[in-house]
Amino acid sequence: MTRSTPIPDTVTIHVPFRIVKRGGRKEMQLPEGAVQPRRADNTLVKALARAFRWKRMLESGEFTTIAELAEREGIAPSYMTRVLRLTLLAPDIVEAIFDRAQGSDVTLARLLEPFPTEWVEQCVQLSRTT
Repeated sequence: MTRSTPIPDTVTIHVPFRIVKRGGRKEMQLPEGAVQPRRADNTLVKALARAFRWKRMLESGEFTTIAELAEREGIAPSYMTRVLRLTLLAPDIVEAIFDRAQGSDVTLARLLEPFPTEWVEQCVQLSRTT
């Protein structure tokens, strides 16, 4: 365009993308190779924060059983147990989640499934699924 070229009223830009569900939300995902900023999975971050808070409450003696704490929090003890397992994740995995560097397959639903207790095995298993 030059200075004498009129500015068009409408400009159309084609951006290929797809909509994916992530953490209960819909998110726009750009195609492979496109640079896209990673956002923290807020659902996963919140679950990690809860897990470590609950662990601290149990270790301090504020609550003596998971059932007692679950009743106070108003959630099922089985769900609390699954979330508390997140405190067993390898520090590298937790750090990757906070740094938004975890793979797209590392979701809360995925981490609530049983995972190995050995940190090296966790990293191998999670890197295999991404």
